[in-house]
Amino acid sequence: MFERLHHVGILTDDLDAAVAMYEQTFGACFTRRERLHSQGVDVALASLPGGGEVELLRPFDPESGVARYLSRHGPGMHHVAFGVPDLPAAMAECAAKGIQLIDEEPRIGVAGMRVAFLHPRSTGRVLIELVETSPERHPDHGAEGAAVSADRA
Repeated sequence: MFERLHHVGILTDDLDAAVAMYEQTFGACFTRRERLHSQGVDVALASLPGGGEVELLRPFDPESGVARYLSRHGPGMHHVAFGVPDLPAAMAECAAKGIQLIDEEPRIGVAGMRVAFLHPRSTGRVLIELVETSPERHPDHGAEGAAVSADRA
């Protein structure tokens, strides 16, 4: 089902400070910043040379699920995302195997990609995001993280 590790999501309460730390400490190059109004978060993405991305998240909506998670658990690891070629098929396969879906339908994530989350209570206490990676379904996405979003946070 999984094609590859797509990204790791790291929650922060100060996005600019976290971006600066990753850039200065690890040489990360953040090429996309975006506000996801539907999820109440600002996101910064850095592509890794060997593939995959680091996604830093900061909630701007105090009522969002991510803000509630941050208030309970503090900054740190939030989720792991895996690329799948066909999101509805992967969701159906997970449901058939007894995995609880948080999203019954795909939602739109960073760069307009379709995503869905799996509930940690059925995935070994790990929040898993499925990211549809089929190029036919995302012709505007191009190389991951290649362009800075016009909707900068």
